[in-house]
Amino acid sequence: MEKKTKKNLLLAGAGLGALLAYRSLVRQKREFSFKDRTVLITGGSRGLGLVLARMLAEQGAKLAICSRTKHQLDAARAELSAGGATVLAFNCDVSDRAQVQAMIKEIKDELGPVEVLINNAGVISAGPLEEMQVEDFREAMDIHYWASLYTMLEVIPEMKARGEGRIVNIASIGGKVSVPHLVPYSGSKFALVGMSEGFRAELLKDNVLVTTINPGLMRTGSARNAFLKGQNEKEYTAFALLDANPMISLAADDAARKILDACRFGEAEVTLGLNAKLASIFHGLFPGTVTDILGLVNHFLPGPGGIGKERVRGYESETNLTRSVLNAPNQKAAQENNEL
Repeated sequence: MEKKTKKNLLLAGAGLGALLAYRSLVRQKREFSFKDRTVLITGGSRGLGLVLARMLAEQGAKLAICSRTKHQLDAARAELSAGGATVLAFNCDVSDRAQVQAMIKEIKDELGPVEVLINNAGVISAGPLEEMQVEDFREAMDIHYWASLYTMLEVIPEMKARGEGRIVNIASIGGKVSVPHLVPYSGSKFALVGMSEGFRAELLKDNVLVTTINPGLMRTGSARNAFLKGQNEKEYTAFALLDANPMISLAADDAARKILDACRFGEAEVTLGLNAKLASIFHGLFPGTVTDILGLVNHFLPGPGGIGKERVRGYESETNLTRSVLNAPNQKAAQENNEL
């Protein structure tokens, strides 16, 4: 019996070693340099998108960024250009397919075909379900799902023809575990995760590698630009202070480095942050239990009321707590990452 157990352990160890060796070889084969590559980052004017743009510029990429907010776009372009980057900036609504087509055509004319696509554009509306409207769900789907589809459909044919391409879809842990008070956001991110995984499976044969990124909380400064409904000040306070806590949130630079490493090596899916990883694992094992626990958490979140179905930005919902030292990491990140 002991000999049989020892043999099984040896076989399991050999199998694991072979698997790790194979994975290492695949990673080496897929390693990808960003130097002189044309990279499109949607939502690249602020927050995580801008941090990614900075890092790619340092690595010699030719950048195209887009945003719907002109002053932030102009500031991002000026900063990147001043650092010596080749950068095109587009005032583009990526939920409008015609605008996406026009933008990608111009990128091709000016910089060459898009070799790396990072779908990062996003929108968050936080508040109780009672205050959400159909328009909130539609907007989230337009930005997270349809916009990502539009950009992918434009760049994939030439990637396939070249036999090479990289696509990164920035989803969320909210696309693996649906979070109370973020239902439109979570629903649209679930849709993005499903689409992204499906595209990877279908495009792998063409050496077009699609990577799905599921970040947890990050200190990008983006909370101040989120939309809040209902008791907006309470919603914003909870949202901002969670984001600001270094014990449970990831620094923007750390997140960006991990995302680019995942793209460089063609990883299938990466979840960022220990809390997000644990949430994903537990939800995968015990989905009903996790959902019931989140239902209990919902009892402690702000109820309906306040401004109701109207929505305002985080920076319009400041409180003494969000102006305090407790939110200092967010305030610093907002200043650094063009979120003001």
